[in-house]
Amino acid sequence: MTITRLTPGDAEAYRTLMLQGYALHPEAFTASVAERGPLPLSWWHQRLQPGPEAHEMVLGAWAGNQLAGVAGLSFEPRERSRHKATLFGMYVPAQHRQRGLGRQLVQAVLAQARQRPDTLLVQLTVTAGNAAAQSLYAGCGFVPFGTEPHAVQLGAGYVAKVHMWCDLGKRPGWSS
Repeated sequence: MTITRLTPGDAEAYRTLMLQGYALHPEAFTASVAERGPLPLSWWHQRLQPGPEAHEMVLGAWAGNQLAGVAGLSFEPRERSRHKATLFGMYVPAQHRQRGLGRQLVQAVLAQARQRPDTLLVQLTVTAGNAAAQSLYAGCGFVPFGTEPHAVQLGAGYVAKVHMWCDLGKRPGWSS
């Protein structure tokens, strides 16, 4: 497996993989196929813009020429919260799981966050009850700090999201 930063040329593969994730695991994402499916390919291109000052990036894991997993990182542009980034859109299809790929993607996201001088922490949300994902994130240094009830509407019901954060270790003496 090779992990690279996706570029606009990868937009079709990224779109296809994410729409699959939204369809198969609607409880895991705040976006849905109904919301993202109709978006033009240009929307997906925009999310994958290159450059060191981009506010978002998506890393992809490749098995040969097949996109086998993704994880996004969004940097907060506002002055008072510029020290935070958010891991989003983590998805590894079932046929590529149990190979350490998720851990590699999370570690690659954290490495990218550490490269930004102002970024001190990465946060994320994970569906409450998804023990495998919570364990993965905890193993990579994320700590839960609260649960948001009714975070995502799913049909007639709702799912809760656990908020987690990871200290990037850039400030001496600053930790959870």
